[in-house]
Amino acid sequence: MSMTNLMPWRRERRSSEREGEATYALDTFRQEMDRLFEDFFGRGFGLSPFWSEDLESAFTPRVDVVESDKEIHVSAELPGIDQKDIELSLDNDVLVIRGEKKSESEHRDRHTYRAERTYGTFSRAVRLPAEVDADKVDATFKNGVLTVTLPKTAVTVSKKIAIKRE
Repeated sequence: MSMTNLMPWRRERRSSEREGEATYALDTFRQEMDRLFEDFFGRGFGLSPFWSEDLESAFTPRVDVVESDKEIHVSAELPGIDQKDIELSLDNDVLVIRGEKKSESEHRDRHTYRAERTYGTFSRAVRLPAEVDADKVDATFKNGVLTVTLPKTAVTVSKKIAIKRE
């Protein structure tokens, strides 16, 4: 019998070292698997996970905001959505795009029948970089792209102010 077997604190240390190594290996493996899934579903192909139950987060429209001297152009990609299902509002300096996405497909074959339906709402708020004239906002919807033109309000010219001595 070896002397180390008679020293329980050494046995515990060695077994805990092995457990630590195993835990580290499993943690590393789990982190790598998480990264692979994130790359595949999140960034790599633009897919959302198939197990997502939250339909609202499954679709978020892509939005571009371009500012010129006189106006702000906002364009949102809304493929497969009807114009009647889109709501647009302006509250102070925030443009809000809301809508509902509906999709139905049906397939009939000699031996099979498959019907799929998905419904979900979306909302996207865009903080505008300048004040706009709410009465002159123009919005068009064509080929799945919503384009909003927001004319800027008159900009005050910077002016140097003299300080008087009392």
